[in-house]
Amino acid sequence: MGPSREVTVPPSPEQPAPALDPVFPVDRTLLERLLAEAMSRGADFADLYFEHRAEAGLSMEEDLLREAVAGVVSGMGVRVLSGERTGYAYTEDLTPEAMARAARTAALVAAGAGAEASVNVSEGPVKDLYPVERPVEGMPLRDRVDFLRRASAAARARDPRVSRVMVTMRDEVKTVAVATSDGGLFRDRQPMLMFRVGVVAEEAGKGRTTAGDGGGGRVGLEYFARRTPEEIGGEAARRAVLALDAEAAPAGPMPVVLGPGYSGILLHEAVGHPLEADFNRKGLSRYSKQMGQVVASPLCTVVDDGTVASSRGSLNVDDEGNPTSPTVLIDRGVLVGYMQDRLSARLTGARATGNGRRQSYAHPPMPRMTNTYLPAGPHDPEEILRSVKRGVYAASFSGGQVDISKGDFVFSATEAYLIEDGAITKPLRGVTLVGNGPDVMGRVEMVGSDFRFSDGMWTCGKNGQSVPVGVGLPTVKISSITVGGTGG
Repeated sequence: MGPSREVTVPPSPEQPAPALDPVFPVDRTLLERLLAEAMSRGADFADLYFEHRAEAGLSMEEDLLREAVAGVVSGMGVRVLSGERTGYAYTEDLTPEAMARAARTAALVAAGAGAEASVNVSEGPVKDLYPVERPVEGMPLRDRVDFLRRASAAARARDPRVSRVMVTMRDEVKTVAVATSDGGLFRDRQPMLMFRVGVVAEEAGKGRTTAGDGGGGRVGLEYFARRTPEEIGGEAARRAVLALDAEAAPAGPMPVVLGPGYSGILLHEAVGHPLEADFNRKGLSRYSKQMGQVVASPLCTVVDDGTVASSRGSLNVDDEGNPTSPTVLIDRGVLVGYMQDRLSARLTGARATGNGRRQSYAHPPMPRMTNTYLPAGPHDPEEILRSVKRGVYAASFSGGQVDISKGDFVFSATEAYLIEDGAITKPLRGVTLVGNGPDVMGRVEMVGSDFRFSDGMWTCGKNGQSVPVGVGLPTVKISSITVGGTGG
């Protein structure tokens, strides 16, 4: 008998190839067949997006459990690009037959004119931006309830005027896999934690106010070593009670100082969305055709960065399989870049920046922000306050409305104060900021050295899709902006 040698036996129906992932019943051979089907009518590019999301949530109001949810969602989306045409189809049925039908449907919609293509995929490396020390999944129900009760008790203990407390804790683990017609294959496991406390405060003659606080991100239970449920509950109550004593905001143009962290949502809405590549490719943004031009104060640099460790908006790879990276959008006042997905980058000859994002397997990707921020500047925050004779200090916002084509915006502040003779004096209510994004960016006079990311649970909406994002800002002085209020 001659020497023995190992042989590789191809998988048969009785001996299936190993699955790509325990939650996805596909192997590389099936991936390649599906991609070939997607490209079968001729196309420039195709991708498959697999998603498995396990989520749980618990809500408490007045120390009574109001909601407990748990579930699993899974499915696959197929996208085919041919010129400017996009074909998209998705299925919750992950059998080979159903996925092949989705691939054929997307190919038919895109209806390219190229030749069929064979595809060979190989798995690529991904970063590890969100290592979790203590996973939330598997946390016993009694321990979750205890977290909620601790936060609720802390809110009530803060002030007797607290009349109602709502606490919510949600977590999910989303496992994704992206396979592309250019041979890429990327997998990622994306945790998410959200903990929020809402408070209602009441006082005779002063009415009723509401406020909230919360936090989380791509983290586990280790998050609560940094911010305990008691801290979050107490802060929510502080904000609600503070609003009871607030005075009517002054009205008219005046200097405004934006506080660090939470105020980054104004940058996200007023400047971030207009710098997404699809709006500019279609000529819908105020920043269209302004590349290389001065669009802001030289103190302003704006960055979108999907690589911030454990941040809510971060991704190891985007939803098209591209690595995330820091993308400078405005450099010392000059427009230098847009946030690109594969489609916009291909059509404009640019480089994809890792900003292709989608809400789920049922949605096609588009250019979206990840973590958008203005970095620290040279000024001491106290120096910034001292420079204001009379104005408004806006500490946090609830969001606003923006006209992408013109850059006009309206934002409502949830916590704001009057500045008099260089010092914060009285809390204000009813503060709205009305302005134009590019105009306001040109009016930035001072940028503080106290940069920080917001701990808020920001979710960004665009074209019917919602994705988690992060925002950040140091203390920033705007020389003049219109404040809407009812006071003198």
